[in-house]
Amino acid sequence: MVEPINAAAVGALADEPLDWRFKGLPASWWGRTAGQISSAAPKLVREEAAGPVCVLRAGALSHNLATMAGWCRDRGVELAPHGKTHMAPQLLRRQFESGASAVTVATISQARTYRAFGVRDFIVANELVDAAGLRWVASECDADPEFRLMCWVDSVAGVQQMAIALQGAVRPVDVCVEIGLPGGRTGVREAAAVDEVARAAAECPALRLVGVAGYEAALGHDISPDGLARITAYLLQLRSAVERLADMFETDSVVATAGGSTYFDAVADVLSIGSVGGRQVRTIVRSGCYLTHDHGLYARTSPLREGLRPALEVWAQVMSRPEQDLALLTMGRRDVSFDQDMPVPLELPDSRVTKLNDQHAYLMIGPDQQAAVKVGSWLRFGISHPCTTFDKWQMIPVLDDDDRVVDLIRTFF
Repeated sequence: MVEPINAAAVGALADEPLDWRFKGLPASWWGRTAGQISSAAPKLVREEAAGPVCVLRAGALSHNLATMAGWCRDRGVELAPHGKTHMAPQLLRRQFESGASAVTVATISQARTYRAFGVRDFIVANELVDAAGLRWVASECDADPEFRLMCWVDSVAGVQQMAIALQGAVRPVDVCVEIGLPGGRTGVREAAAVDEVARAAAECPALRLVGVAGYEAALGHDISPDGLARITAYLLQLRSAVERLADMFETDSVVATAGGSTYFDAVADVLSIGSVGGRQVRTIVRSGCYLTHDHGLYARTSPLREGLRPALEVWAQVMSRPEQDLALLTMGRRDVSFDQDMPVPLELPDSRVTKLNDQHAYLMIGPDQQAAVKVGSWLRFGISHPCTTFDKWQMIPVLDDDDRVVDLIRTFF
């Protein structure tokens, strides 16, 4: 059986020596490998981390992997987690070990990164119109019969572009018709256009029509009754397209896929069709943020918000107390996500971050906590939206409950 990811290639990351490239980590680690550091299990702060520093919590990661795997198993759906969330082969390996069937990516560059670690099952959640990228896909398909990649089409023009770029390819590229939302992102808007694009894909020798795809959170993360009703209505359009196009699909099984990290329960409920036209329907959710969860957006909106645990933190030091209720921290936009919410102070419930500069955070301190916030002290912060925290760190320590380093995760953005 072919491995879903090359374990040896992933394991080799532990043999790479650390140096100045990895911000936040102690200079005393330079010249030692990630494996040596993890084996020694040092306490991070005692090793004089040069703040800020991003960390992962080992217990929360393991818990979230098991929780999501069980959820998918109970509902009979597949999970193809979005690898752009972390761009970390070590974390993806654990997701495969927990039952993931493929990795979702947004770009060919992301696919090539994971392919370098032997990944063979991909969903590219976009229409590919880049000729160079398509030629890379064709070359991988031709060279490796175990390599599988699926992407979207949302226009006849896109089908034509793909056909030109894939001339001479031995194997056709699998595609799903993408259905979009008015005012949203990519995807076909009208049912008649869906049928037209599907027909063009099915008639194109370079492509193989395998299913229907969408992204239900393109307009936001509203989980009110009205918001959920809009999401359900959209997902019913995907379901209708799967049923309507049953005779056009070119495989024994049909893909029905959607899913960010807010509505994957609705995706499973609506798109678990069973079969159409004598073909089994593979319902695939594509959540990526479940792995680390967070203290903000997904703490409010995830269907598993009561079951998942936040695993990603950024630690910073107090560098200045210029006013009684204000502290300036060694953490800014270069270090932590801010596109959804500000960082959340984990040990100061009455305090809040009000603003970020490139390298500074403004912490308004609650009246009862001012004496505890001293210049030089370390504070822990939860994050909101892990995607835009991961991309700011090339190496992230994984800590146990005693803050000892048990692993180091390498990212490739």
